[in-house]
Amino acid sequence: MSYENWLNLINSADKSSIIQGTVRKVHYRFPDGREMVEEYNIETGVVVRRAWKNTSALLQKEDWTIELGDSIPEGLKTNEIMMKECSSEPLLTKRVTRNAIEWRIRNLPYPISTYTVSCNEEDYTITVKTSNKKYFKKIHVPELQRCNFGPKREDLTMAHKNSTLILTYKKPAIVLEMERAILTTLQEVETVECNNYSYENLLGGLMIQE
Repeated sequence: MSYENWLNLINSADKSSIIQGTVRKVHYRFPDGREMVEEYNIETGVVVRRAWKNTSALLQKEDWTIELGDSIPEGLKTNEIMMKECSSEPLLTKRVTRNAIEWRIRNLPYPISTYTVSCNEEDYTITVKTSNKKYFKKIHVPELQRCNFGPKREDLTMAHKNSTLILTYKKPAIVLEMERAILTTLQEVETVECNNYSYENLLGGLMIQE
């Protein structure tokens, strides 16, 4: 299995899990000190958010890097200050479905002929650029890196509507296999159904309000 290292890391983590409504939230504490949070739709088994905890020793504060889901999720707070991006700037969001990984880049009004999309198999990235040189973005795809599978251009489709560029990457079989293996592992984690539970208490600072 080319994703064996990732699966071993998941298995090595101290995991806790709660269900709130239709969302299962899993908190991982890894042996190296890192922490990760995932949210799963319990009806589909699809992960809808993944975040990594960052701790700044210099500033003595914690924040979270969003790998998957809304780039600034509602209720995410750092010292009660919400940093919002300018509404006119391009905004990249990512989500997954059962069979695909999808990115949406909002606030890109240019016609679809303006965009060039390429894949780099060596560093597991997808690059988007415009012929008018107004936008350039290199998108890292950690799901593929964890499987040691370079992105293929033929598996990527592009659409544009409502000033939003939509990139859809068909999941290769190895990614689907990895996701099934992770779900099997999570079946063994004790889960508490607690709709009134404070998620902030569980995550020690990350609060995502339902």
